[in-house]
Amino acid sequence: MTDLEAALRRAVRGEVGFDTTSRALTTMDASNYRRVPLGVVAPRDADDVAAVLEVCREHGVPVVARGGGTSIAGQATGTGVVLDFTRHMNRLVGIDPQARTAVVQPGLVLDRLQDAAAPHGLRFGPDPSTHSRCTLGGMIGNNSCGSHSVAWGTTADSVRELSVLTARGRRLRLGQEWAGAPEGLRELADGELARLRTGFPDLPRRISGYALDALLPERGADVARSFCGSEGTLGVLTEAVVGLVESPRARALAVLGYADEAGAAEAAAGLLPLGPLTVEGMAVDLVPSTEGLPRGGAWLFVETGGDTEAEARTRAEAVVRAADVVDALVVTDPGGQRTLWRIREDASGTATRMSDGSEAWPGWEDCAVPPARLGGYLRDFRRLLTAHELRGTPYGHFGDGCIHVRIDFDLLSADGVARFRRFSQELADVVVAHGGSLSGEHGDGQARAELLPRMYGAETVALFERAKAVWDPDDLLNPGMLVRPAPLDANLRFSVLPREPVDVEFGYPSDGGDFSAAVRRCVGVAKCRTTSVSGAGVMCPSYRATGEEAHSTRGRARLLHEMLAGELVTDGWRSTEVRDALDLCLSCKGCRSDCPVEVDMATYKAEFLHHHYAGRRRPAAHYAMGWLPVWLRWAARTRTAPVVNALASVRPLAAVAKRLGGIAGEREVPRLAGETFSRWWRRRGGRPTGGGDLVVLWPDTFTEHLSPSVGRAAVRVLEAAGLRVALPPTLRGGAVVGDGTSRSALALLTARRGQVCCGLTYVSTGQLDRARAVMRRTLDLMAPVLETSAPVVVLEPSCAAALRTDLPELLHDDPRAARLAARVLTFAEALERHAPDWTPPQVNLPAVGQTHCHQHAVLGDAADRRLLESAGLAGELSGGCCGLAGNFGFEAGHYEVSAACAEDQLLPAVREAPDGAVVLADGFSCRTQLEQLAGVRGRHLAEVLAEGLE
Repeated sequence: MTDLEAALRRAVRGEVGFDTTSRALTTMDASNYRRVPLGVVAPRDADDVAAVLEVCREHGVPVVARGGGTSIAGQATGTGVVLDFTRHMNRLVGIDPQARTAVVQPGLVLDRLQDAAAPHGLRFGPDPSTHSRCTLGGMIGNNSCGSHSVAWGTTADSVRELSVLTARGRRLRLGQEWAGAPEGLRELADGELARLRTGFPDLPRRISGYALDALLPERGADVARSFCGSEGTLGVLTEAVVGLVESPRARALAVLGYADEAGAAEAAAGLLPLGPLTVEGMAVDLVPSTEGLPRGGAWLFVETGGDTEAEARTRAEAVVRAADVVDALVVTDPGGQRTLWRIREDASGTATRMSDGSEAWPGWEDCAVPPARLGGYLRDFRRLLTAHELRGTPYGHFGDGCIHVRIDFDLLSADGVARFRRFSQELADVVVAHGGSLSGEHGDGQARAELLPRMYGAETVALFERAKAVWDPDDLLNPGMLVRPAPLDANLRFSVLPREPVDVEFGYPSDGGDFSAAVRRCVGVAKCRTTSVSGAGVMCPSYRATGEEAHSTRGRARLLHEMLAGELVTDGWRSTEVRDALDLCLSCKGCRSDCPVEVDMATYKAEFLHHHYAGRRRPAAHYAMGWLPVWLRWAARTRTAPVVNALASVRPLAAVAKRLGGIAGEREVPRLAGETFSRWWRRRGGRPTGGGDLVVLWPDTFTEHLSPSVGRAAVRVLEAAGLRVALPPTLRGGAVVGDGTSRSALALLTARRGQVCCGLTYVSTGQLDRARAVMRRTLDLMAPVLETSAPVVVLEPSCAAALRTDLPELLHDDPRAARLAARVLTFAEALERHAPDWTPPQVNLPAVGQTHCHQHAVLGDAADRRLLESAGLAGELSGGCCGLAGNFGFEAGHYEVSAACAEDQLLPAVREAPDGAVVLADGFSCRTQLEQLAGVRGRHLAEVLAEGLE
């Protein structure tokens, strides 16, 4: 233990982390930069913060304050001690509806303040797209803005008083009329009044540099406002009094379509006199699908408010009339508005990929110019991109003249980094020529501070340095930011990654087969750190259960990044730090769809486990549950299911078996079916009947051995819909599609018996060699099916997802894998595509439950929702993950997290269900979790429809 660590542990009551994991999680924010800290402290209160500052001052170690870690200019990283306010100093201290103020701690997430203010008809004005995870402290440090700044301004406009600790331990209460000013600040300002009045551009989004002009007497000598945007370089915030605004009772959203982004940009300023709440802009190349949007190549999202829906709509229609548009749409339905806003909010992540899948990066994310000059600025910006052979997709706060953009810089080669520097310098000059600010929202950090002399001139930058010295004479707080900055092309986070491809098992088709590129996908926008999900969202259930960064998708990606870098995590694939962080990953695949950049942590986990345990003994659960298809087939072949069930019901025997198998003691062992699904199929005749389309029904492990009633129900419904149902061949060579048994004489003489399997359990436990062998055997068996046009209907969502994605990505060298993946349909998709004229039975009951996480992430549930509606099953399925997630919830040590995930969405929805409601759960894991935690029987949609046929 170092002297610094020991001193901090003695001095503070909060957590002190100098371990590899704690440091690795804070090496990066959402920027291009990386710094390795000495340690991380989570203070419990202001006294802890004071103690940290004292110890670090004595040891000459810098201190960096960090909130949600979503800064994109590098200011939330540092080489000293990082203060993490999100763990303890995250409370809403109080709210005063009459005064319209709230008292907050720096680690409070913005959405929690909004939730508390909403019942009073109030809200905090600024709302960045990261509102579900950014903190008030970070917003004050960056002077954040968000989409509503045209109505309610920046964070500085909402700050009333700030409680701050200086680096030398002074406790100040900052406010107007020089309240809380450190010694020497007033004298500094009084000596530079002319410069303060003339040296700062007048535009709504000037975030760059220090806001020293707020100290002018005519502006109230507001020390609190001048502190906003100082990026943790002047003092450490411990509490804030912020102002709230009245939230409109009703809102309408006018979406205005324009031919291109320049047309949208030039129109934006003209709409401001109409008093909109927002004027946001984006172009078509940032939108995955234009469905639901009006015609056009670019759009303005203009929100209006009112006391009634009619009033809000009237104002929105006035905006449409005033705008010269290609097409327009006015939406007053809150759900429809949320859907449209989600397109805009996810742009901060989707912008990190160009339309061809290549990478794009921040660095020039949020320059701002006067709104009336935005169109001209964008044209000059585009010309500069072309001159440097770069690409980027601008979007952002057009009403404030603030543009967000990610650019396809090559930050991996020396030539690319040199181009990054040249472009940055030239663009800074373009911004200044248009009267703009290098930063319009996210601060200067390391990305732009070096270029501040181009905007302000050397004399004003020297004034910034003098102000820093007044507040922090020892340069202890976040050194290298804003004044005396590090070069903008130093400390790039990509420089430590391997230049040669890493030898991996999966194909990573979206990343050119490069595992490093896959890990680089995480840019740190931290949508995985949200504490609640909206709609059918899933990501990231383990973070919501634990609240720990290490158990978020971002945290795990950071550890994988450091594993590849080899500087902090030094033992590569054998890393225990990475293993432990991935241990609570449910492999729910939610990040594959919900993460704006489609980080696929389930695949990364399987990849890591494969390498981590190569040549070594695995955890017992990997053998017990990873090889589950084998054990279940043995029980079926020996007809010992009744014996296994009887033994499992004897608690002492079950306890020993669970302990030996690495299974959580709290879990009940599921009962095996007395008759497997395929045995029932053969007893029934084993051949398709009818004259409709042929569909091949996949006998997955769970349906086959644990829930054959689901398979029987599916057969009944599919046949009632006029389809011919067959099972896959069970012999390799000479197989006949459609008989389910392949009993031709030639087949019996030449073929080998087998059973299809998607390999899911082997993939989820990282046994990828075994998974490949199982998948190749399956492809051999399915060869006759692939010669037909028959779809493959898979009832278990996790197995369907494995066939759609894991199969072709693991067997990327076998063209049959992609062909089989393309054939896979869910139960609802099969009915919709191959029996379009069939009318399902009218069940006419309320329905609750949860869309399976793998279905949400990989398969989609649009067909299921349409089928539910057609059958009269009313109700919205919840998001999230059931928490059992295949083997995860059965593994020893996972029970508490598994149960917490179920309590997040699924169990509350079931408890609140009306009497007689159908509990839908297509996944075996979901049904098991419901039975074991709530005593409720969940049913597959096929079972519900089969009952309806009666």
